[in-house]
Amino acid sequence: MISEKLQKAREFEQEQLSKISPEERPSFHVTGGTGWINDPNGFSYYNGEYHLFYQYHPYSNEWGPMHWGHLSSKDMLAWKRLPVVMAPEESYDNFGCFSGSALELSDGRHLLMYTGVGFVGDTPMANGELPTHQTQCIAVGDGINYEKYENNPVITGDDIPEGGSKVDFRDPKIWKEDDGYFYAVISNMTDDGNSRILLYRSPDAFKWEYVTVLDHSDARLGKMWECPDFYEVDGKHVLVVSPMAMLPEDLKFHVGHSVIYLTGTYNKETHEFVREDVQPLDSGIDFYAPQSMLTPDGRRVMIAWMQAWPNSKFVPDGVKYFGQMTVPREINYRDGKLIQQPVREIENYRGELVEHHNVEITEETALDGISGRVLDMTVKLKVTDDLHKFTIKLAADDTYSSYITYDPAKEILNIDRSRSGYLYDILHSRDIRVKPVDGEVTLRILMDKFSVEIFINDGSQTATMVLFTPQDADQITFAAEGKAEISIDKYNLVF
Repeated sequence: MISEKLQKAREFEQEQLSKISPEERPSFHVTGGTGWINDPNGFSYYNGEYHLFYQYHPYSNEWGPMHWGHLSSKDMLAWKRLPVVMAPEESYDNFGCFSGSALELSDGRHLLMYTGVGFVGDTPMANGELPTHQTQCIAVGDGINYEKYENNPVITGDDIPEGGSKVDFRDPKIWKEDDGYFYAVISNMTDDGNSRILLYRSPDAFKWEYVTVLDHSDARLGKMWECPDFYEVDGKHVLVVSPMAMLPEDLKFHVGHSVIYLTGTYNKETHEFVREDVQPLDSGIDFYAPQSMLTPDGRRVMIAWMQAWPNSKFVPDGVKYFGQMTVPREINYRDGKLIQQPVREIENYRGELVEHHNVEITEETALDGISGRVLDMTVKLKVTDDLHKFTIKLAADDTYSSYITYDPAKEILNIDRSRSGYLYDILHSRDIRVKPVDGEVTLRILMDKFSVEIFINDGSQTATMVLFTPQDADQITFAAEGKAEISIDKYNLVF
């Protein structure tokens, strides 16, 4: 039974879709139908297709009461828009249906697990807002329509161990283990202002019990750890979290909202996770709340919100929707790091190859066949004593441009979009420490109309940023202080 609020959201979205032309959207990155989107939710494989849900406020380009938008795809790149699946309407989620995850049940149904945020009283707090609690809820459906579980919420504040907040308890990531149990990691703020990741389990995905604290934050690694994800890849267990209020640390961690991954060992019998290392997951400007899934062919694939929270308050004039996702990325673990690469299916959309090998660059240079805004380009830079600085200028014309610059003496890669058309005093530039590998720095640059994703040194580091540059600014040039030697393989992407 479709509720009145959900039907209203579906009809509104359908009405607005005709007002946004394909030219106003990316070619292969996920956007909402209209209005605002943030965190990816419910990334899963069901009934022969990939499904992606997302935090959605269809009624404006600003964050608001959260709905769940929905798409499906055969290859994670060409997405089909499906009707909105959830709206805030019950006592336990009347403030919003917040982030969560999904999996297929043994009976063939698709289960969504999400955080419901509901008002718990009518007496305002000191700041004038009504008090809310966050609980974990279930909806079950067939890939199109979903019904909220009659016994929601399934995990409440009474299931939180001592010292935890009922107000900040969110973002369940569910999976099924070989022991037959369903497990979920959930973020929880503690009374001392830090955060911890709680592990729960269930025999049927509906009745849950608390198991243990998997890991916790500290003064160095931020406060509330949002959107946890926990998985094993290439023999290593990985806990991914999105901390709020991070402190900067050299060029490794950046201040504010961030995404980090903690690697270590996990005992599946005692449920003890022993942390060994902490690294940034993406070192660019726009990347938050990633979520991963295991594909039918055994790949770990991750997708994230391609936006930064502080920047999201400044919506460019004239846009008819706001927010997009990264390209889905294959995840591996090698040499102590997570390795990220665009899903291999993107190769099916490559056009003709343009190659330039061992080109010497001493001044700003345009190369034949190297231009465009929807492309997959790999640049290999030889780092020699003759090179003092190397710059790629892209999405450029006489007015606009964005830059990727490498300083070999400092071993710093800088991204700069201050001339990209995003005319607000927000973060536009970031430095990333990048060491050459075997005397080279390799940059795989994925562009799609309104974004740039850079996969550094075969994906051992990444940097992501959003652009709002007019599409006719499509020039790409290369420049050097001193002398650079580069090789380029470039494909236009055709969707």
